[in-house]
Amino acid sequence: MRARANSRLVTSHQAGPHPDLERTVRRHLGSVFQKPVAAVSKEAFAAALHAWRDWNPAARLILDSGCGIGESAARLARRFPEAFVLGVDQSAHRLARIPRNLPANLAFTRANLVDFWRLMNDEGIRLFRHYLLYPNPWPKQEHLKRRWHGHPCFPALIALGGVLECRSNWRIYVEELALACRTALERQPAVERWIPEEEALTPFERKYQASGHALWRLVVDLDGLET
Repeated sequence: MRARANSRLVTSHQAGPHPDLERTVRRHLGSVFQKPVAAVSKEAFAAALHAWRDWNPAARLILDSGCGIGESAARLARRFPEAFVLGVDQSAHRLARIPRNLPANLAFTRANLVDFWRLMNDEGIRLFRHYLLYPNPWPKQEHLKRRWHGHPCFPALIALGGVLECRSNWRIYVEELALACRTALERQPAVERWIPEEEALTPFERKYQASGHALWRLVVDLDGLET
């Protein structure tokens, strides 16, 4: 599948990681996020939990957070046939474009990730792998708290464990996530230039490659040693 090579580079007044990042992360680590979980999120979570346990309750769980049209989740399900892959996105429009003929070890749900991660933690679920593939970078400096590592839900993301992989075409986003992990885990994962050796995992990855963007990746085992 060809992608149009017309994607703009991320622009920001930030020349490096946000100066308030560490203070923001420490504040969130030392507090409890009090926002109530929406009823619709609880329903979506229950349906997702049922799909996983109906397929194989002993299967390890892979979460594709912000899965979009589901291409990445389907590829992950084929790459890890012994695991169950759950794709979560809050956009009904994107989820309506999920392809057919999907692997049996895969399910999708529409939900707010902030709610979904907290519900997973409340249930005691720990992940095998967790993917944040080209999340919205929120590049304006005043939008730090909208980035996942600057959001009050970051402690819930860390608590889910497993191997966390984040990819972005904005290096600062991945560098900030690495610094946030250092603040939370007292060890900092490496940020690397990412050139996919196989077919692009997501439509964004394909489009950014075609547009000549540099891609960046962070991979860290939240339960133990860096990968």
